[in-house]
Amino acid sequence: MDAAASNPATVPEQSSGSASDLVVLGLGYVGLPLAAEAVSAGLRVTGFDVSTRVVDGLNKAVSHIDDLSSDDVTSMLDQGFSATTDPACLATARTIVICVPTPLSPEGGPDLGAVTSASKAIAAHLSPGTLVILESTTYPGTTEEVVRPLLEESGLVAGADFHLAFSPERIDPGNATFGVANTPKVVGGLTEECGQAAAAFYEHFVNTVVRTRGTREAEMAKLLENTYRHVNIALVNEMAVFCQELGVDLWDSIAAAATKPFGFQAFYPGPGVGGHCIPIDPNYLSYKVKTLGYPFRFVELAQEINGRMPAYVTQRAQELLNDSGLALSRSKVLLLGVTYKADIADQRESPARPVARKLAAKGATLTYHDPRVDSWQVDGVDVPRSTDLEQAMADADLTILLTDHSEYRPKLLTEYARLLLDTRGVLRRPEPEAESVAGVPPQARRRVQREGVQTL
Repeated sequence: MDAAASNPATVPEQSSGSASDLVVLGLGYVGLPLAAEAVSAGLRVTGFDVSTRVVDGLNKAVSHIDDLSSDDVTSMLDQGFSATTDPACLATARTIVICVPTPLSPEGGPDLGAVTSASKAIAAHLSPGTLVILESTTYPGTTEEVVRPLLEESGLVAGADFHLAFSPERIDPGNATFGVANTPKVVGGLTEECGQAAAAFYEHFVNTVVRTRGTREAEMAKLLENTYRHVNIALVNEMAVFCQELGVDLWDSIAAAATKPFGFQAFYPGPGVGGHCIPIDPNYLSYKVKTLGYPFRFVELAQEINGRMPAYVTQRAQELLNDSGLALSRSKVLLLGVTYKADIADQRESPARPVARKLAAKGATLTYHDPRVDSWQVDGVDVPRSTDLEQAMADADLTILLTDHSEYRPKLLTEYARLLLDTRGVLRRPEPEAESVAGVPPQARRRVQREGVQTL
């Protein structure tokens, strides 16, 4: 093994001039925050993306993601960051981090097209001593079985001539508490020396680095995190369905169970699951398990339960209208929030779209309100946008809250909505001025008083 490559402290110096400490390949919701944190730590960072729109926007200090403002991008540029569509930047990089999308294929398996394209681009410019890290979520074995052979088409050998590692992204869009620096970074290297090199790199700007035995363990850690959430969300979603039939206030039960200081973590029902992680990532694990000849029944069942929640929301909407003597087919329905989570503009895999599709199929006339989405389509058809929230609720026969943006306060909702279906439990939350009494959370005591207002 090349001694220089095996010791991160003695990796050969790259040529001066346009050399970068880091090239981030893929400047989306994962890659751009990573680049920002590295720049703030004093590293020379170049961002590479195949999108001319993204690159031109960043070089003009225009952000395209929720977690960074245009002022943040201006600060990055002032500190030496630049974005490019020219893969030649990879040739002089000490470290290259791959942060490209890994969606599902039409067949339901992982689509590694962007990962393989990125790996081929790196191979064409790979230099001895370079550290290559994959952050894109995928199934166990991808780094070693897919990325490594493509990189070695350069003629260099992973673990001997260059370092190779996997480190799962842990970006939570819209999270003001945890970001790149203070979220522990899991790292797994192809070899022990590869793991050391990757850990040493992240320690420049991440507070805590956690080493795993290898790349497969790091890949599995990411899927385990999201499968855990997927399965537990499915559990409470299924409970929401039968608790409604049993006359049980599930939100009250969850609040009570959450007072236990050990052995329980609260999850909440909703109209479905969205974003890249929860509806997508567990399928990577299910795909890999199926190649072994086993069904992954937990994931498949969770997918089935969470996937049918939009139909359940439609059913509840129809029942609420029927109870008021109205037919869904002749009703005006207002959807509040069409992003996949609160207070961001990201619509990836949002359950709002399948809910809207099902309501429209039953003849409902739809409008939507979302302070972060200027236009919205369902199956290529524009859904009218309401900008006056109070008037929109007053005009609608039924308002369905799908995303709990901070603008949707309980008092406002109950005052103006003629009929309201709250799928996010906003009505069960205290107003900001509410205080706990005798250690009991206010949401455990809150009750909806007005007729025509229901929580999922």
